[in-house]
Amino acid sequence: MKMPNLTDASLSLDQGVAILTFQRHDVRNALTGTELIDDIVNTVEWANENKEVLVLVFTGEGSAFSAGGNIKEMKDRKGTFGGSAAEIEEKYRRGIQRIPIAMHKAEVPTIAAVNGAAIGAGFDLANMCDMRIGSTKSLFGETFINLGIIPGDGGAWFLQRLIGYQKAAEITLTGRLIKADEAKELGILLDVVEPDQLMERVNELARQIASKPPHAIRYTKRLLKLAQREELSDFLELCACFQGMSHQKADHLEAVNAFLEKREPNFQGK
Repeated sequence: MKMPNLTDASLSLDQGVAILTFQRHDVRNALTGTELIDDIVNTVEWANENKEVLVLVFTGEGSAFSAGGNIKEMKDRKGTFGGSAAEIEEKYRRGIQRIPIAMHKAEVPTIAAVNGAAIGAGFDLANMCDMRIGSTKSLFGETFINLGIIPGDGGAWFLQRLIGYQKAAEITLTGRLIKADEAKELGILLDVVEPDQLMERVNELARQIASKPPHAIRYTKRLLKLAQREELSDFLELCACFQGMSHQKADHLEAVNAFLEKREPNFQGK
């Protein structure tokens, strides 16, 4: 399947692992005032439709993962931040809020490779991923309140589900910055490595996931998300349905045979 046309990011696909790299280091990979919103949304939609994609990784080029909103545009009240209250509301709905909607609908596991600062909406984007691995240079902050605004991209929804309400409230209401070691202690980061080891560590995790039967990866990802909002009885009905389909897959039989024969499986995506 043809890759999407991207403006401010690059995209690669190798052995089931797609990597989207933000390439606006001139503005610290800000999500507003660039084309990164479209690049992210279009890439997630492409990954959902492309059965060759088994894991989707997000990372940034340069010193930042993403600085979130463009502060200069806020000062000048341009772009997303210009116009009446009603006009700004519409720009948020038609703009940056497309990211959480797309990320929440992602059908493949997502990993944030946090190479540097992930601030404001950049922090929220990382939290929208299923897993996050950071370098020792990564820095986090839900800093909206410092600028007299709120997490307009839905960050307060994601953060409390990740680390619990009380700690999320403290971080969001103080707007303080969090270094990599504390982020790991809080459960924001799965792991912290040296900068030159970041992509190696992320690829190790991504390829471990991508080595599993493709249908099971996507079914399991969908179930993990559904479990956050479904009642148990309804959720179990879906589990039974997905399991019934899984048992009919050729890759399931290949996995069983490989296990019994003590060999590496050869999955065909069937």
